[in-house]
Amino acid sequence: MTTLRTLPADKVAQIRRALPFWLSLVLVPLAVIGALHGGWTVLLLPLVTWYFFSILDAVLGLNLDNADPATEEHKLTWYRAITLIWAPLQFGLLFWMIWYVTGPGGAHLSVVETLLLFFGMGVISGTVGINYSHELMHQKDRRERLLGDLLLSMVLYSHFRSEHLRVHHIHVGTPSDPVTARYNEGFYRFFPRVLRQSLLSAFRAERAFLARKGLPWHDRRNPFWRYWALQGVMLTLAALLGGWVGLGLFLWQAFVAIWQLELVNYIEHYGLTRRHLGGGKYEHVKPHHSWNASQKASNWLLINLQRHSDHHYKPDRRFPLLQTYAEDEAPQLPYGYPIMTMAAMVPAIWRRVMNPRVRQWRKTYYPEITDWAPYNKALNPAPR
Repeated sequence: MTTLRTLPADKVAQIRRALPFWLSLVLVPLAVIGALHGGWTVLLLPLVTWYFFSILDAVLGLNLDNADPATEEHKLTWYRAITLIWAPLQFGLLFWMIWYVTGPGGAHLSVVETLLLFFGMGVISGTVGINYSHELMHQKDRRERLLGDLLLSMVLYSHFRSEHLRVHHIHVGTPSDPVTARYNEGFYRFFPRVLRQSLLSAFRAERAFLARKGLPWHDRRNPFWRYWALQGVMLTLAALLGGWVGLGLFLWQAFVAIWQLELVNYIEHYGLTRRHLGGGKYEHVKPHHSWNASQKASNWLLINLQRHSDHHYKPDRRFPLLQTYAEDEAPQLPYGYPIMTMAAMVPAIWRRVMNPRVRQWRKTYYPEITDWAPYNKALNPAPR
């Protein structure tokens, strides 16, 4: 049985406990090295984020410490700081790279090296940038939410904010949530479905929100106007700095970042559904409706995103206060996200690893349900 330990607020506030979450900063000089030197160094970013952190997970094991959830906001300054400085850092890095490889640095980088370099940039803007935007969009401070919008505009996925807050958190584990991956649904079926459905569901959610206030969808308060404006600025800047090549490289890193995001979305709720109570009513979200992972190093890189069970149970908690759960409270992934996302890209391996776990989850939490077909195919009624 897993033994969890609660850390008092004074220990949570210690700088040494916050600093491991700053490991994402290591990726910035690695990107610069790749741009300046080319060759094998353009592979540093995916190698470090996927493989190095997986090795660290194996060496360092699990983090079973839970911060006191009542820790005051002012004691979390060093945790918050990394999410606040990342947007200008990523902005500067991305557009410097576009300028450099299409100008003074273009002579020594081949086409393949350039594409691999911006593949790595997409890994940064997806693994770190979108993840930090996810933390920021949940906050009450408008300045933090704006930073989150800036990060999403750099990957042309601004609607993720609306989809996540107005659709995913409300309808997770039901047929109305596009990003709840269905049992036996491979990633290569999931990905195009989500690209289409999440954009539409996000727009419909904002339109419905405005309609409840008696406003049309085109009212200036629709955040999609802000989304489109910010994305337009990013596209224009990429074109001004790097021409058509710069614009193409911007689009390439954005696609890689979105791929990274949706890989994570895929594994977070794969096969996990909320019980339909009849008449379009569903049970409340519980910790067991998300896959949990306590691997130490990858939670440092992903600012505790892998403690996803608690994030859905208590969405307002800042990342250092997210709780991990024992096996009898929430289903556990066998490895951290870096390994699990790689497995998700090979559907046969993914099903071999995860399908038995889903079936065990069903026996554990819903032994009374005998017909899972409506859940597998999202055929239950939409939530009322």
